[in-house]
Amino acid sequence: MKERLPSYGGQAVIEGVLMRGQNAIAMANRNPEGEIVVNQEKLTGIYTTNIRKIPLLRGLIILWDALGLGMRYLTESANIQTGEDEKLEGPALYFTLGISLVLSIGLFFLLPALLSGLLEKVLPFSPWVINLFEGLLRLFILVVYLWAIGKMPDIERVFMYHGAEHKTINAFEDRAELTPEIVKGYSLEHPRCGTSFILTLVLLSIIIFSLLGPLPLHWRLLSRILMIPFLAGISYEYIRWMANHLDSSIVKALIKPNLALQHLTTRQPTEEMLEVSITAFNTMYAMEQAKGEEIQVG
Repeated sequence: MKERLPSYGGQAVIEGVLMRGQNAIAMANRNPEGEIVVNQEKLTGIYTTNIRKIPLLRGLIILWDALGLGMRYLTESANIQTGEDEKLEGPALYFTLGISLVLSIGLFFLLPALLSGLLEKVLPFSPWVINLFEGLLRLFILVVYLWAIGKMPDIERVFMYHGAEHKTINAFEDRAELTPEIVKGYSLEHPRCGTSFILTLVLLSIIIFSLLGPLPLHWRLLSRILMIPFLAGISYEYIRWMANHLDSSIVKALIKPNLALQHLTTRQPTEEMLEVSITAFNTMYAMEQAKGEEIQVG
């Protein structure tokens, strides 16, 4: 019998870390006075329904999780640093999410498709070659984008907190004591990272869009938008499958590109950052235990 731990995850925010469980979410931040401020809430609604157990559909919940909850807590983390009390919720949240989605889809999906469609009109290449070029261009834009924003000092600190989040989750999954001195020795890489999700989605898009063959420009652009939910669902299931089969030598080989890309979005954290990450995790974990969640055996 093999002991199986619940799967937890999170994300970095401004001067802090957000940790998410099955039933609760907690964020810890270091405020300008040097104190750790904690926010927590129970997950309700779609997060507690059986939809989160349905393959493909649960991937869309994770996508919304990263966009919806992530954006709201990212704004709250910024407010902690500025001392403002404004909350991003309701219409303002949806408007911000809409703008973010439009920009992201435009940069990573429509721009490569548009450039490739125009290229197809002037160069005598096969549509299959053009589709492959589109996918490689999308991957290039992603890598350059992550590399470029990582050079910004403020984003670099966020990436340091991202590293703290990974180390904390890795230490928990290794059943280690969660102290900064112990946690700092763990890896910056984690197989369920959101960066891995994005890379998998982009790589999968290269295959799927190439199979669509030649399309008029307007259908090329529309198909890229319509396929995003499907790609997100498949990508999540793939990441989930790999995370559950890390003992396989094949999976270890397949996961290497995902882990390599994480070095663009993580940095070595300080012990003070690890203290913040551990606080966020312990707060979330205490709420999970209060809901009666126990380590499963089987």
